[in-house]
Amino acid sequence: MKGFPPPEPGYGPALSPIVARLHALHPTLIDLSLGRLERLLAGLGHPERRLPPVIHIAGTNGKGSTAAFTRAIAEAAGLAVHVYTSPHLVRFNERVRLAGRLASDAELFSALEEVERVNAGAPITVFEVITAAAFLLFAAIPADLAVIEVGLGGRADATNVIPAPAASAITSISLDHREFLGDTLAAIAGEKAGIIKPGAPAVTGTQTAEVLAVFEAAARRAGTTLAARGREWTASVDAGGWRFADRDDHFALPLPTHLPGRFQIDNAGIAIAALRAAGFRWPENTIAAGLASAEWPARLQRLAGGLAGLLPEDWELWLDGGHNPGAGIALAEHLGRAWGDRPVHLIIGMKQTKDAAEFLRPLLPHAASVLAVAEPGQHLAMPIPAIIAAANGRARPGGSVAEALHRLPKDGPSARVLICGSLYLAGEVLRQASAAEALSPA
Repeated sequence: MKGFPPPEPGYGPALSPIVARLHALHPTLIDLSLGRLERLLAGLGHPERRLPPVIHIAGTNGKGSTAAFTRAIAEAAGLAVHVYTSPHLVRFNERVRLAGRLASDAELFSALEEVERVNAGAPITVFEVITAAAFLLFAAIPADLAVIEVGLGGRADATNVIPAPAASAITSISLDHREFLGDTLAAIAGEKAGIIKPGAPAVTGTQTAEVLAVFEAAARRAGTTLAARGREWTASVDAGGWRFADRDDHFALPLPTHLPGRFQIDNAGIAIAALRAAGFRWPENTIAAGLASAEWPARLQRLAGGLAGLLPEDWELWLDGGHNPGAGIALAEHLGRAWGDRPVHLIIGMKQTKDAAEFLRPLLPHAASVLAVAEPGQHLAMPIPAIIAAANGRARPGGSVAEALHRLPKDGPSARVLICGSLYLAGEVLRQASAAEALSPA
């Protein structure tokens, strides 16, 4: 097993020292198990047993978007919602939302300090520590619902210490984190299915027959139900919107405003089905309001100002954190279906451990040009020559994102530029965009 990677960027001055100390406690080898965290949570008084109703979300692609839809719909209905997601893009605080707001530095510092005190120097992973701190805050602050995203896998993920959730949701499955989860879809699905628990209804979206069979078997073993798209619930796009239906209701809904792409309909449908399975049933207008307000950065997000100012006025700059084969397929479908009206230039930066060739394969036929980049601050950035090799020579060196934008040929027709390949690259781009906005005159 591989050793623990260096700390991710984005920890503020107040949190950096304590996070650095906790990184030093990480076991020499990564073993996905729950024993360390269970002992720590016992010392903390079992906050994981004092949470509001939980919707637990696993999957390879779409977990963050599904969490965003779930939160937005619940908040449109007037609920106070806790949310735990990872990784953060710009600030560590993004990982923990407390009843509708980001946790403050002071709250996070206090929770992490208490976790560090109780842990007393025992081996522990940083994700386990963050999870314990989030659960401490969730247990202390009243809310009506907690939306908890799995960090890695499901069965042995730190978030899986929670008792039976109100509902479990599993998004699309792709080949990713193979060194930990297995190198087949069935093996990876088996790890994700580990969040399916007795007494907790489970929901899933579009899956291959092989993956669905794994989830069905897990639900049978747990003695619970599995609501699958195309069977217990459906989602279909029509003129100007889409329709969700299950055995009890039928809703005509608007397409998500801030999360474009037809693949997001699957995630929105999973969110609605999971909320309904958990007993939260609201009218069509409440669900529509939630979908309209749902936001999740770096998921086909259009950028304005800053880096976008390096392009001609009639060009568009977009950002997506997709980084595995499944994400490549989803993005390629969007490029072919919705962006066929003008050229698309790709700016690609990836993490060293990702399968760049399989991510790029479906995208390359839609690209007018491909530039490979590596930002200086990008976490474990794949070297530019490796990206070029993975693109079978289709890519050219781009340097940084800003340098790549300067190098694009701009004497042709109006075009779109898509920066993609890594959530860590997306974080760097958003940091630059935030800095440029802060420095711009009012």
